[in-house]
Amino acid sequence: MYHYRMSSAPDLEQLAEIELQKEEEEDEDQSCVTDGPNSFSPDPSHPYYDVARHGIIQVCGDDKFGRKLIVFSSCCLPPSHQLNHRRLLEYLKFTLDQYVEMDYILVYFHHGLRSSNKPSVKWLREAYAEFDRKYKKNMKTLFVVHPTNFIRIVWNIFKPLISHKFGKKLTYVNYLTELREHLNYEQLIIPADVLRHDEKLRAAQKGGPPPSVKSPPPRPPLPTQQFGVSLQYLREKNPEAVIPPVMSQTVTYLKEKGLNTEGIFRRSARVQIIKDVQKLYNLGKPVDFNNYDDVHVPAAILKTFLRELPEPLLTFTAYTHIQDFLSVESSLRVSRCRQVMESLPEHNLLVAEYLLGFLHTVSQQSLLNRMSSSNLACVFGVNLVWPRHGSISLSALTPINMFTEVLIEHFPTVFGSRCPPGSRCPPTRPTP
Repeated sequence: MYHYRMSSAPDLEQLAEIELQKEEEEDEDQSCVTDGPNSFSPDPSHPYYDVARHGIIQVCGDDKFGRKLIVFSSCCLPPSHQLNHRRLLEYLKFTLDQYVEMDYILVYFHHGLRSSNKPSVKWLREAYAEFDRKYKKNMKTLFVVHPTNFIRIVWNIFKPLISHKFGKKLTYVNYLTELREHLNYEQLIIPADVLRHDEKLRAAQKGGPPPSVKSPPPRPPLPTQQFGVSLQYLREKNPEAVIPPVMSQTVTYLKEKGLNTEGIFRRSARVQIIKDVQKLYNLGKPVDFNNYDDVHVPAAILKTFLRELPEPLLTFTAYTHIQDFLSVESSLRVSRCRQVMESLPEHNLLVAEYLLGFLHTVSQQSLLNRMSSSNLACVFGVNLVWPRHGSISLSALTPINMFTEVLIEHFPTVFGSRCPPGSRCPPTRPTP
């Protein structure tokens, strides 16, 4: 172990170099493999294709509480002479700009950073200086996975520049299994190299081969269960309600008190409150959102409910059709949306119509709430549809968001043929 004193930045930078060289000697695996269901192949027309093609930055949907997950994988960094680090910074900002108005989580996989591909400490300082308050205030947590002495020394270099509030957002994660305690682990895009490195660390810790991770057997849902069960289960247990109770109650409250709230659905509520509300619903106990005096609570609960459905509201089957949406001519996209929606099972269609009708209403107040159909699509798209296996890649987000935007913006046209003119379909007046 190297001993050092907390003196000047140059001294710490030299120690960081020593620690990085030491790490390289201990681990010679330098590949970054992202093949498989989570592999990333951006469109060559991407404005930052030269950087994006490496898969360094990935957007992985939302965590359990509706916060966007953004992953940075050091092992995917090519040698420095093959990458313009200025472009890397611009690409990172370009990606974050799409999400910084809502709460988000940043996951940094440190393994694979080497002297051959690491940015300079000077570049890191300049990069941090460029990330103003709009990037920092809504970042709820920075997870540093597989931290090393190098990371801890670099963190000390930055301490004079970092506020106490921002510093509290840093969380070190020694093993991937620890992420399961904080995030929707299945949503993460984890390079194969990071997975192998984690196995080696766990093997070294236990002095033998890493044990297989066994999930506990699933418990049968409670009769009153509302989260994590299918729409069919909810309909069987709540035969008097066409619309799931969680959805009808959150939408009703938000229609009354949340339509004019700026950034509605972009903010997350306190995690413990979300857990408490979920528990009340699952136990069949009444929930009064007036007790929380925060419209972001029912907004977050609505997103959580959708995200925890075993099959997405728009179904796994529709995912494939939606991925082809960008190839449809603009003039035909509304018709294609209607076709996809009419292909859904009847109950899914009724629930989707109820939800999208509400989101259309929210978008009509966008001058006050700043939530246009495009902004709502960015928030709700990944909560309405996702693939059967793996997580949603960055390239798959565009057609999902575009499809959702058309559904919201053109709601009367997409669903209008299902109702007599001037009237509303039954699902917009659900039984509470």
